[in-house]
Formats: sequence, structure tokens, C-alpha cells
Amino acid sequence: MASPSSTPPPAGIYVPVPTFFVPATSPEYNPLTPPLDLDAQASHALHLARSGITGLVLLGSTGEAVHLTRTERVAQIKHVRAALTAGGYEDYPLIAGTATNGIEETVELLNESAAAGAGWGLVLAPGYFAAVTSEEGIIAWYKGVAEGSSIPVMIYHYPGVSNNIKLPPSIFRTLAAHPNIVGGKLSHGDISIHAQIALDPEIDHSKFHLFTGLGQQLFPALQVGCSGAIDGLAAIFPKTVVHLYNLVTRTEGMDQETLDRVRELQYRVSCAEELIVKFGTVGIKEAVAHVLSFGEPDGGRLPLARGMGYGEWERWSVEMTEMARVEMELQAS
Repeated sequence: MASPSSTPPPAGIYVPVPTFFVPATSPEYNPLTPPLDLDAQASHALHLARSGITGLVLLGSTGEAVHLTRTERVAQIKHVRAALTAGGYEDYPLIAGTATNGIEETVELLNESAAAGAGWGLVLAPGYFAAVTSEEGIIAWYKGVAEGSSIPVMIYHYPGVSNNIKLPPSIFRTLAAHPNIVGGKLSHGDISIHAQIALDPEIDHSKFHLFTGLGQQLFPALQVGCSGAIDGLAAIFPKTVVHLYNLVTRTEGMDQETLDRVRELQYRVSCAEELIVKFGTVGIKEAVAHVLSFGEPDGGRLPLARGMGYGEWERWSVEMTEMARVEMELQAS
């Protein structure tokens, strides 16, 4: 359905935003399925845009898409798009996630997301039958989705939430040739796989942008050709992650002083990102609430609950304090 001229999202730092729900003090609160807090969602989105974040991923793994109805998904995209437009970010990149295993439902979600204001779709690999899914089956599945989608599609490889299904570089090489498949996100720590895709001479990298899903490997990922990161820590400390990205990508002939600064920032980001790796969306939501005062540290909808657990946030005080110091310095500069 999409034009053969489908383009990838711009290179840079994206945030997979958490979905905010109303607090327990709200009269609308329901402990089983708390309603969306769209005002908090919009406020956080505007904060990220003003902090230099390139774009947002809505309704990904961090966004608890699997816990939302289709009506709620559409409402979130529409509200965020309207808030960004009203705030002066009319063409701000929005990527909508999908996490279903059927082609028809995935296409429906993508087209509903497009109508609501998303510009791209981040499509999680179908992992329900991972043990018996062939490479040929994955390729045919993604092509079917891409051909039905009204927005360009990105391949989302996150073994941790898709039954540990593996997508080798050969799948990316084949699918990158499809005119409506324009990029990918790798949410695993294998930098060699990043390199084998981002440096593959048979892929037209002007039409296919690969992003790492882990800011803790941003510097090496950029060195092997990735276009940026879709990074959870940037939901909390956006200026710091953006500054690291800019230092690496905008410095020609990096001198020793700049390299030392890059290494220092990458160290801080990598240490703090361990919270995200350990706790995922629960950790991101709690950190956003503590550091930025958006939303509640509630852990999300059931079966997620109670945040990271009693005393856990305090155990990360050294890493978070240091990140907050860097973030404040960048805000003041």
C-alpha cells in the first residue's frame, strides 16, 4: 500500500516511551485496568522533544502495548500527535509498535496507527512458534505485513519478549530490499550482529536504518554503522544520551579530549542502563517518576505491579545521581 519511495526514520536518538496510567488517587482509578493518563503522556513527550530527542516509539515493549486495547492505542497516538503539533513539533517522528503474530491483525494495527498520526511501524518478530519457525517463514511474514501497511515498516528483533526467536543477518539483508521495509531495531547485546547488518555492502543503508535498542552500547554501535538508538534510558536523561550521540556523529577527526569525554559519558550511560536491562519498562517508569515527576512508579498494568520493589531505587542512587548531574550541566549549558 505504501509508496515505493518509503523512507527510513531520521538517524538519531529515539525514546521507547512508557505508557502512563492514572494514579491510585484518581477517581477514575481501577486497580485491574487503570485508565490511560494521556496528559502525562503528552507532557513527557513534549519534554523529550524539547530535550533534543529525534523521535518517539509509542506502544512498543516499554509502552506495554500487549496490555492495551486497540482503542487505547489509537487514543494514545492521536493525543501525543496533537500535543506535539500544538507545541510546535508538527512533523515530529512517531513510530508505533506492534506485537501480534497474525499478518492481518498486524496490518490492521499499522494502518490504524497511521491514521492516528504515526509515520512508521516497529513490528516485533512473530515468536509464538519460534521453535518451528523457518527463516523463509519469517521473510514471507514480514513481506506480507509490509505489503499491507500504509506506513513504512521496521523489523524489531527482541528475543527477550518474542520467545527467544532469532533473526540472523541474512533475514535483514533480504528484507532490506523490500521498498516498504526501511529499518530495524536490535534489542540484544551482540554487537557483531549489529555490525554484520549495519555494514553489509548488499544493503542500501540510505534506505534502511539500523538502530540499537541499548544505549549502553551506543558508541560502539555508531562505530559499526548504526543510525542511532531507541533507548530506554533516554526517557529519563534525554540530553545526556543525545549529547553522547552528537559528540560521536558530529565530530570530525575526534581529538583525544573529545574521545575521553565520549568514553566518560558512555561509561555513565552503560552503568545506569543496567537498571533498564534488569527491570525493563517497570524500571523506566519508576525512574521517570522519581527523576522527572511524570507518571507514577507503579509498575504498569497487571501482571506488572509495585514497581521495582522496596528499596531497589535507593540501590541505584550512585548511578542515577551521576546521570542527573550530567543532565543538569547540559541543561544549564
